[in-house]
Amino acid sequence: MTKPKRAGDASIPVEVEAGKSYFWCTCGQSSKQPFCDGSHQGGEFSPMKWTAEADGRKFFCTCKETGNAPFCDGSHKPA
Repeated sequence: MTKPKRAGDASIPVEVEAGKSYFWCTCGQSSKQPFCDGSHQGGEFSPMKWTAEADGRKFFCTCKETGNAPFCDGSHKPA
C-alpha cells in the first residue's frame, strides 16, 4: 500500500454537529483538509466516514500518521 501524502504538521480543529457525517481525507491530497474533496479518485485511497455523536470541537489529523484516525494523536511531532 502506498503511504499517504503528509498534508500538514498540525491538527485542524473543527466544530462538529451531532448526527452529521464527516469524510476525513486519507490520501493527503485534498485541498479541503482535513476533509475529502475527491482528489483520491483513481487511486487506492478512499475517505473515512466519521459521524459525530455530540456537538463539540474535534482535532482532525493532517499528517495522516495518526493511530487514532481521524483524530490527531500527536504523531506529527518530532520524536
